[in-house]
Amino acid sequence: MPPMAVRSPRRSAEERREEILEAALAEFAAHGLEGGSTEAIARAAGISQPYVFRLFGTKKQLFVATIERCMSGTLEMMQTAAGGLRGEEALHAIGQAYSDRLATDPIYLHSQMQAYAACDDADIREVVRRGYGELVEYVERISELPPERVSHFFAKGMLLNVIASMDLLGADEGWAQRLIEGCRTDV
Repeated sequence: MPPMAVRSPRRSAEERREEILEAALAEFAAHGLEGGSTEAIARAAGISQPYVFRLFGTKKQLFVATIERCMSGTLEMMQTAAGGLRGEEALHAIGQAYSDRLATDPIYLHSQMQAYAACDDADIREVVRRGYGELVEYVERISELPPERVSHFFAKGMLLNVIASMDLLGADEGWAQRLIEGCRTDV
């Protein structure tokens, strides 16, 4: 008698959705909205391309979902890092966690940069604004610091994004190391 084939359990639409979002995050991080391929996303998720469209509608809607995922992931990282801290202590903990993420997870960084680059589309711009606004409002709430300090904090974060985008976080260029060191010190 032949052995029975072992079937893997069927995954729910929500589980498939998460797999597609993971694959899309990587694809769009590398290639952006215009260059990203739904065929490559489907292949990476182990599903058919029509199923991607069945769950997300359009490539743009999938891109928007990845932006929302990236922004909410950043907010969750901030909340975890702050862990009940307030004021400058909270900012320091968030800044350290963000620096660590930039150094270890280039997909999130590149996703953010692709999201900013796609803001010429009004729908995408609205999603990016909403997500970024949630980050700012969270930092304002937990830090209870004046607007100029919160602005300075986010300016450092954007500078770190640019540095990380150029793959300079571990580089030997003196000017880059001085900028990074300046981001680590509180002014």
